[in-house]
Amino acid sequence: MSPSPSERTIMPALTSPEISAHLKTIPDWNKHAKTIRRTFVFAGFLEGIAFVDRVAKKAQKANHHPDIDIRFNKVTLALSTHDEGGITEKDFALARQCDEVFAKFSPP
Repeated sequence: MSPSPSERTIMPALTSPEISAHLKTIPDWNKHAKTIRRTFVFAGFLEGIAFVDRVAKKAQKANHHPDIDIRFNKVTLALSTHDEGGITEKDFALARQCDEVFAKFSPP
């Protein structure tokens, strides 16, 4: 169940200079329209699915859900805070968590 509007933490969309500064801290991610995205490459399909499962648990806990595209051994995540109409600190926090999850996988 989603939090009510009064329960949500208001997190304003970041400006372009703020987004650029944040992207320097997560160099494998890039801005695309009103999202930040990254493609992760795995040894095979099942490793990618295991990654998605771990990311899904973190996303659920944060109540912030990425758009996920799975293409055999490649998983692309796109993050945006739809309620705020753009990219927020929440997106960068989840991106860092996704990078931490990925670091636990063996390189392809």
